[in-house]
Amino acid sequence: MELKGRDLLTLTDFSSEEIWEFFKEATRLEKLAGKTLDILQGKSILMFFQRPSTRTRISFNLAIAQLGGHPIILGVDEMQLCRGETLADTARTLERYVDGIVARVINHQDVEALAEHTAIPVINALSPQFHPCQALSDLYTIYKRKGTLKDLKVAWIGDGDNVCHSLLIGCAKLGVDVSVASPPSFEPNAELVKLAKRAGSNTGAKIKITHEPMVAAKDADIIYTDTFVSMGKEDENEKRRQIFLPKYQVTGQTFKNANDGCLFMHCLPAHRGEEVAEEVIDGPNSIVWFQAENKLHIGKAILSLLI
Repeated sequence: MELKGRDLLTLTDFSSEEIWEFFKEATRLEKLAGKTLDILQGKSILMFFQRPSTRTRISFNLAIAQLGGHPIILGVDEMQLCRGETLADTARTLERYVDGIVARVINHQDVEALAEHTAIPVINALSPQFHPCQALSDLYTIYKRKGTLKDLKVAWIGDGDNVCHSLLIGCAKLGVDVSVASPPSFEPNAELVKLAKRAGSNTGAKIKITHEPMVAAKDADIIYTDTFVSMGKEDENEKRRQIFLPKYQVTGQTFKNANDGCLFMHCLPAHRGEEVAEEVIDGPNSIVWFQAENKLHIGKAILSLLI
């Protein structure tokens, strides 16, 4: 299956078979960890970050280097964009220098513009609407921990944000049930929910949206949450805390109606005592650090297959 040259802007553009190719390649490359690889030998990858990042930035930086490539890391204030150059003109220039772009952007239209005006692969490392790399890492983590993705249910509790959107699409395409519990007006995008349900009709995945965390968590194999205040929403911090707390905090009680061995996931960074209790994130069923580790393996797979 040929994926070379493709952009990764959202998982809506990839079939279930193509998503499994990322997992197969991640598994192959994980087994080669510690070995010198030349998959990206002679290639340079620009990492263009308009937003802060710890795990995504470090994992892609290491992935590029460990595959034999050369990472170039730039913020918007280090480029002529800050002096008025258009993103289209910047993109046309960049494709003359580098072999791919990993971009974390303030507006999703920016990553779309990069893809539109370059012939090289553009990888969305987070936009306000989607975080496909995170969802791939999450699903890969679930697959590794559970040994399968069949007959599993993920409960998402909290804001219907970009990670939620990508996870919904990825789960639906791979046949994983998803139940999302969000406060009114904070549900995932209605059109994306429709897309997920449409994909689920082909794979058997059931997609449910509710306002009740305990309803979402019933019979769950994975309980997942994220910060209540996404990047760019900091001015809503106090308002969101009042709306989300305490009802949408994941605590030990949230697992009461979940399946035995239900795992806890969080894409990090976590705000302990807000979206998740310390007893949960530090508990025996928490796999948040495995999620973080697997971003490196999935990052390698994305780069290997697309670039």
